[in-house]
Amino acid sequence: SFGISLTCGESEEPPADVAIELKAVFADRQFVRNSCVAGEWGEEQSSIPYFPFIPDQPFRVEILCEHLRFRIFVDGHQLFDFYHRIETLAAIDTIKINGDLQLTKLG
Repeated sequence: SFGISLTCGESEEPPADVAIELKAVFADRQFVRNSCVAGEWGEEQSSIPYFPFIPDQPFRVEILCEHLRFRIFVDGHQLFDFYHRIETLAAIDTIKINGDLQLTKLG
């Protein structure tokens, strides 16, 4: 499993707003997304047309930030949209990546 979060800073107390948090859970074949605004997590979304990841195989995740939503692509195919829950997109300034993966490029 691995996770990617785009946050508004790194503060832990009070917690920074999380514009989008993506979690790939291989055991459940889910790519879960959510956000946290003012310390409150929203409703988790998990429906996807297919699970795009294969253990030990390379992949490319692209997160496009548009006016109303994030568009998430995996290996060039659009997987889902996530509509913004935070008000100030310019406040997003931190990316956090964790889990069982090896980064080869970040751009």
